[in-house]
Amino acid sequence: MAEATSDSGPDSGDDKGDEPGRTPSGGSALKTHAAESDTEAIHLPAWTKALGWCGVVGLIYLLICAVSIISRGFAGLGSDAAHTMFAFAEHPWVGLSVGILGTVLIQSSTTTTAVAVTAVGSGALPIEGAIPIILGANVGTTVTTSLVALTFIGNRTEFRRALGASTVHDFYNWLALLIFFPIELIWHPLQHISESLTDALYDTDWLPNPAHFNFVRAATRPVEHGVIQATSHVSSSLGPLFTILIGALLILVAVRYLGTLLKLLMVGRARDILIKAVGRNAYLAMASGMGVTVVTQSSTITTSVLVPFAGTGILTPAQVYPVVVGSNLGTTFTVVFAAFAGVGQDAKIGLQAAFVHLIYNLFAIIAIYVIPFLRPVPLFCAEKLARVASEHRWVLAVYIGTVFIAVPALVIVLVGVL
Repeated sequence: MAEATSDSGPDSGDDKGDEPGRTPSGGSALKTHAAESDTEAIHLPAWTKALGWCGVVGLIYLLICAVSIISRGFAGLGSDAAHTMFAFAEHPWVGLSVGILGTVLIQSSTTTTAVAVTAVGSGALPIEGAIPIILGANVGTTVTTSLVALTFIGNRTEFRRALGASTVHDFYNWLALLIFFPIELIWHPLQHISESLTDALYDTDWLPNPAHFNFVRAATRPVEHGVIQATSHVSSSLGPLFTILIGALLILVAVRYLGTLLKLLMVGRARDILIKAVGRNAYLAMASGMGVTVVTQSSTITTSVLVPFAGTGILTPAQVYPVVVGSNLGTTFTVVFAAFAGVGQDAKIGLQAAFVHLIYNLFAIIAIYVIPFLRPVPLFCAEKLARVASEHRWVLAVYIGTVFIAVPALVIVLVGVL
């Protein structure tokens, strides 16, 4: 099986002198950056680190509270009102567009996916309606890394390298969507497999029932009841809606600042792990991307860390590619964790929705990366776009504005009208 550590792009000859292992200067630069990252991590004062880790614990607690708050909000709406709220998203193309556009707007696929999983766990959204939203969120999150590449727009060569490394994430997720979305619409394999997995593991020693975590419920109940009481003064109909909105905002805040804190605490080590892994073995790089994403709670942080190295020529898009694949899988564990905060008779289905996210990304790795036939496609498309966009800067604006904003919005409007 061919390693993904060689630059297969059409312009690879331009950058050979910059790649690690090709010349002493590349290796030297790599060591210099690694040393800087070590210094960044070591020189944080001990009391700052202690406060930072306390903040991490507090934000994880807030994340669990937020999921419970949303669940209570949906319960307060009543089954009919809750289903009406998500009726428009039950159309698969609308759900897909909501997942893409919502994630682009709030810049957090974890938040989008967690809200969808919570809606399923509360009985407000059927599992069939949540799956397209989850698949769309997987695509929407990639736009952030492309925006990071814009910092190199002043230098055409560096911009081409950085954009090639960042948009490989885009095209990998677009290809996964192109393969699995039609299959899911026809045969529903993600729904069936996740259901079988949940049935096999739920309420067993392998996967404990969330209802048994009474200490979690006891810990989150004060915050949950405080929000419920605050919103109950509005009205019987608007109160639950405000509860859901507050819960969604709390998830967004928790995920965003959790990522920021963990980046401050771990970025030096995380960067060190990634840089050392990418030059050795593609599957080690993939595992490192997954591990760092689990720790930092953000695939965007994992991939964005490497974009500057690609822009300066230290890494190639081909070397960043397996890290991106691993980070896609790593981001699914946050949602599975959040699903355990679900309560009520539909909590099991909410956990199933979280497993959909995990299974989808596992299947994507097998279909696109492990099988050599499709592996070069995202890399080829990313480098082709990077080459064109470096010559004509407006191309990137058209690409992002069209596929991430205009098309999803148009689908939502058209389906809503028709």
